[in-house]
Amino acid sequence: MNAMDLSNHFLIAMPSMHDPVFGGTVVYLCEHNERGALGIVINKPTEITIDSLLERLDLKLEIHALMGRPVMFGGPVQDDRGFVLHSPKGKFSSMLQITNEIAFTTSRDVLEALASGSGPERVLVSIGYAGWSPGQLEEEIGRNGWLTVAADPDVIFDMPIGERYVAAMKLLGIDPLMLVPQGGHA
Repeated sequence: MNAMDLSNHFLIAMPSMHDPVFGGTVVYLCEHNERGALGIVINKPTEITIDSLLERLDLKLEIHALMGRPVMFGGPVQDDRGFVLHSPKGKFSSMLQITNEIAFTTSRDVLEALASGSGPERVLVSIGYAGWSPGQLEEEIGRNGWLTVAADPDVIFDMPIGERYVAAMKLLGIDPLMLVPQGGHA
């Protein structure tokens, strides 16, 4: 058993993190165990829209609410594949149910269901994911790279993308404007 299981938590990049990939991000952790961690960045939109992604897969989007919605940059790992966070409606061939409100699916059948209108109501589609090898995430947290807080599905699915970072910080009771980028020296 992993001493630190942060599945169903947000990782919030510290303001001091100037990493070009993860600076300013909120990552939803789908899985965290002795084999490492897997998460999806929820606040970095790509230029790709859900309808254009589905079109590339020869799927026609029937749901107008999803038209023009951006696909997220989920992370640098397998950034040629789609990953979907969604409300657990239906059973898909490679679905990991994380909570009663959030599931993670990597198989095409969830995109087919979305396109046809029979898919989950709440959805975040990403290209790529964020991955950490065993012990790597714990080390980054130990170096104050990330803040962690229990995830709120409303931040993932309902919050405007530009407000997700501040909303995740507020779950910790922190106003990000009050955080200083560097530690002080006496």
